[in-house]
Amino acid sequence: MISLLAPLMPALLLVPEEEKGMLDNLNWEKIQGYLMPLVMALVIFIVGRWVAKMVKGLLHKVLTARGVDSTLTGFLESIAYMLLMTMVVIAAVSKLGVDTTSFAAILAAAGFAIGMALQGSLGNFAAGVMIILFRPFKAGDFVEIAGQAGVVLEVQVFATMLKTGDNKKVIIPNGAITGGNIVNYSAHDTRRVDMVFGCGYGDDILKAKAILMDILEKDERVLKDPAPSVALCELADSSVNFNVRPWVKSADYWDVRAAVHEQVKLRFDAEGLEIPYPQRDVHMHQAS
Repeated sequence: MISLLAPLMPALLLVPEEEKGMLDNLNWEKIQGYLMPLVMALVIFIVGRWVAKMVKGLLHKVLTARGVDSTLTGFLESIAYMLLMTMVVIAAVSKLGVDTTSFAAILAAAGFAIGMALQGSLGNFAAGVMIILFRPFKAGDFVEIAGQAGVVLEVQVFATMLKTGDNKKVIIPNGAITGGNIVNYSAHDTRRVDMVFGCGYGDDILKAKAILMDILEKDERVLKDPAPSVALCELADSSVNFNVRPWVKSADYWDVRAAVHEQVKLRFDAEGLEIPYPQRDVHMHQAS
C-alpha cells in the first residue's frame, strides 16, 4: 500500500496548507451531514422500541388484572407492539432524509384493502373483544343469544360455542351476539319461577289459593326470602287464574317448576277442584 502511495507523496506534500485545511473542513462537514441524521435515527429507534416494550408490559398488566383471556391478551399485546414499532421505524427513517409520505400512503392503502376484505371477521373480532372485556356471560352460564338458548362452552375471539339442551354444539359469530339482546339466566344466584294456574268459577278460590301456597311451603327448594307469592291475577273466559311465583336457586329452576305443576294437578284432583280447559259446546237443531 505504501509503495502504491509513494509516487503521490510529492504531490501531497506540495499541497498548500490552506487547501489542506479546506479539504479537512469540507470532509468533516460531510461527515457531520451524514452522521447526525444517522445518530438521531438510531436514538429514535432505541427510545421508541423501549417505549413500545413498556406499553406492551403495561397493557399485559392491565388485561391480566381484568381477567382477560390469555389468548386475547397476547394477541392485543402483539398488535399494540407492532403498531408502535411501525410508527417508530417510520419516524427513524424520516430522519435519514427518506420521504415517508408515499410509504405511509402505501401502508394506509394496504390496511384499507385488508380491512375491507376481512370486514366480517374484523367485526366478529371486535365483538369478541367486547364480550371478553365486559363479560356479559362466561363459560358455564345458561344464556339466550342470537335466537339460541344453551350453556356457554367457550368464548373465543371470533365466535362463541353453546351446548343446547339436546346436546348440540352451536357456534355463533360474536358479531351476531353483540348486535342483539343477551339474556343471561345464570347471572344471579336466584330466579323467580313464574307460573299461572286456574280453577273453575264454581270452585272455592280461597281454598285453591291456600292449596297453591301449601304446595310452595312444603317444597324445601323454594326460598323463604324472598317469600313466595300466590295472587289472583285474572278472571278469564273459563277460569279464575292465579299467579304463582316462588323464588329458587338458579340450578333448581326447572326441577321446581316441573314439581309444582305435578303437585298442583294431584292436589286439585284430590281436593275436588277443577282445572278448566278450553271447551266448545255445539248445539244442533233439526229443521222442521
